[in-house]
Amino acid sequence: MDALTTALSGLVTSFAWAPPWLVSLFLIALALLAALVTHAVVVRVVRRTLSRRDAFWQALIARTRRPTRMALVVTALGPAVSAAPLSAGQADAARHVLLVLFILLVGWMAMTALDIAAALYLRGFKVDVEDNLLARKHITQVRILRRAMAILVGLFTLALALMTVPGVKQWGVSLLAAGGAASLIVGLALQPLLTNLIAGIQIAVTQPIRIDDAVIVEKEWGNIEEITATYVVVRLWDWRRLVLPLTYFIQTPFQNWTRENAALIGTAMLYVDPAAPVDRLRAKLEEIARASPLWDGKVVNLAVTDLRPDVMEIRCLVSARNAPTTFDLRCDVREKMMAFLRDELPEAFPRSRLALAEDAARPVLAESSS
Repeated sequence: MDALTTALSGLVTSFAWAPPWLVSLFLIALALLAALVTHAVVVRVVRRTLSRRDAFWQALIARTRRPTRMALVVTALGPAVSAAPLSAGQADAARHVLLVLFILLVGWMAMTALDIAAALYLRGFKVDVEDNLLARKHITQVRILRRAMAILVGLFTLALALMTVPGVKQWGVSLLAAGGAASLIVGLALQPLLTNLIAGIQIAVTQPIRIDDAVIVEKEWGNIEEITATYVVVRLWDWRRLVLPLTYFIQTPFQNWTRENAALIGTAMLYVDPAAPVDRLRAKLEEIARASPLWDGKVVNLAVTDLRPDVMEIRCLVSARNAPTTFDLRCDVREKMMAFLRDELPEAFPRSRLALAEDAARPVLAESSS
């Protein structure tokens, strides 16, 4: 750079007859031309040397063409500004603006590289298949870590840009290291953001939730629709959206119905007369399960779980491949079992209400007759 600046300074001396503004425009135009030509040549050479298998570098060159061109222009303008016939204040201000622009452009390219790496990694995972547990696991990890890294890149870029300004240099330093009153103020201001950022990294590593997991939160059933850097969106069963901070899933107990796999066992409870034939009810449940396309063929069971003087509690268990299917199968079993009781075993319905009504009426009749 120093050699280039010296060469440009020698070129400026040969144009001593021209006004300073014209010389400055000439040097800026020369720097722009040199940067654009150099960028075009370098991009063409690099593209020819890369093979088609280098998908990351091919995509990076294609998507960062504009910021790399601008960064090369900024780099070329540095010696031009130093050699131009400008005052010391003008030259310092121009160099400072170029430095800030260069830092921002590098941050832009880092963000782009991060997006490309995440997209290429997730290209081999599909969620539109029956067994998508592995795909959801990797998608959740990559999305959370990508957002966390994007925040860190943004903070680092902003910190470097602020450190170039003498008046707010301490603010930039406080974003990179803890120390001083300014860092304390910034740390307090960024505490919610940093807390959720750390919670996001914990969720990406330990994965208590993943994209499309079936969960029960705040006594509501739904699916994890989106995980951002600060909050989680849960799509409830009636299409409402429940928005919760990331820290909720670290600090609050909740149910995850698809933590290890999507298959679930559903329960349908029946309350019948204690004299109801359990064997016939068990045979009917098995018949309903085998005839249903929702059943996965794994679990079907009927058991008496409680017995009281007036009613017998029966639990019907059936399994299905995922939570929505399990819910539909439970409803189907409950509906068809009640239809079976109504049509073939009406005597199995609890009959305690009539007996209680008669028993309650006898003391009243006795008092009225006396």
